[in-house]
Amino acid sequence: LARSIRHTAVRQAHRKHEPDFHDKYGNLVLLGGAVAFTAVWGYVLTQAGIEWGFSPVGRITPKEWRE
Repeated sequence: LARSIRHTAVRQAHRKHEPDFHDKYGNLVLLGGAVAFTAVWGYVLTQAGIEWGFSPVGRITPKEWRE
């Protein structure tokens, strides 16, 4: 059994490794995701008109009820 395991390991080590999708595009996909993440959150934090850190208490008044 040990001999067959060793033989299989040697055969796989000498096999020509063909690059798969992750070898070819892994870093590119990771970089693209990081850029998209940064762009979306950059827009949200700067352009979405959200007022950060302010309490609405005292600034929001209820409308009069209409029958």
